[in-house]
Amino acid sequence: MSFTLPTLNYNLDALEPHIDARTMEIHHGKHHQAYVTNLNNAIAGTDAENASIEDICKNISKYPMAVRNNGGGHYNHSMFWSILSPNGGGQPKGTLGEAINKTFGNFEDFKTKFNAAATTRFGSGWAWLIKNANGDLEICSTANQDNPLMDVAEVKGFPIIGLDVWEHAYYLHYQNRRPDYINAWWNVVNWDEAEKRFGM
Repeated sequence: MSFTLPTLNYNLDALEPHIDARTMEIHHGKHHQAYVTNLNNAIAGTDAENASIEDICKNISKYPMAVRNNGGGHYNHSMFWSILSPNGGGQPKGTLGEAINKTFGNFEDFKTKFNAAATTRFGSGWAWLIKNANGDLEICSTANQDNPLMDVAEVKGFPIIGLDVWEHAYYLHYQNRRPDYINAWWNVVNWDEAEKRFGM
């Protein structure tokens, strides 16, 4: 079973001005496609060919680094596109909104903590809001294309939202201004999808 590049649910320019069309074109069509191609090559002829991307991540320590990097890249980006929407932004409602308020005090304090995780992740990586094994929310970050599903992750859990802070996600529009990109990203977060993920 080969993995494939997921189709976006919106046009490349739909997230402007927060995320520009040219960045989306390169990020989705070039970077993510490369992760898919390299992952398929890395698992060819192995038992991972018949595994889901989630199971590959959960057992990543048994696979070569090429599977870890490209499998993580495929899972992370597939999730990333799904939690973006031209109709996003605002604040989460429902059970996720209640859980955020309970855990972090209020939405603004949650954003401050999440922004800190995204801003201080050195080099390339991701910031995450996850649901841990106890069903509680946590904020964490990972390097490169690692994610909290992986058995090698320092903080483990199921990703609810994740923010790509690799330079390829923002450099064309924001150059080295990662904090500006992070602040803009909140305007396109798809909280309806995040709520679904929280209920999984």
